[in-house]
Amino acid sequence: MKIEKHNIKDLHIAELISDNIIILKNEDGFDLLGNLYYQGFNKVIIHEKNVTPDFFDLKNKMAGEILQKFSNYRVRLVIVGDFSKYTKKSIKDFIYESNNGKQVNFVPSIDIALNVLTN
Repeated sequence: MKIEKHNIKDLHIAELISDNIIILKNEDGFDLLGNLYYQGFNKVIIHEKNVTPDFFDLKNKMAGEILQKFSNYRVRLVIVGDFSKYTKKSIKDFIYESNNGKQVNFVPSIDIALNVLTN
C-alpha cells in the first residue's frame, strides 16, 4: 500500500493506493485508522475496490463499526468508487445519509473527494 499525500489549503490528506484489498476485516480498518492518525492525517481517501464487499453488507455491522471509529477520532473518510452496483435499499440509504453529513462520504472520483474534504 502506498500513501499519496495531497496538501491543499494547509490540509494533509492521505489517499491510499493499492492493487489489493486493504480493509478485509474490522481490525484492518482500526489498524489503518491508528496508523494514519499517528502520522498526522485527519482526512483519508480510500478506493472502494480496496474495501471488501462485506463492508457494504450492513447486516454484518462492519461498516458501522469501522466508520464509528473514524468518527470517534474525528478522521474524515471519503470512499471513492462506483456504488451503483449496491442495489439493496439499506446500503443506498446508508450512502445517501452519509453523504448528507461531513464525516463519511461516498463519491465517484478523486476530484470530488478532494473537493469534499477541502470545503
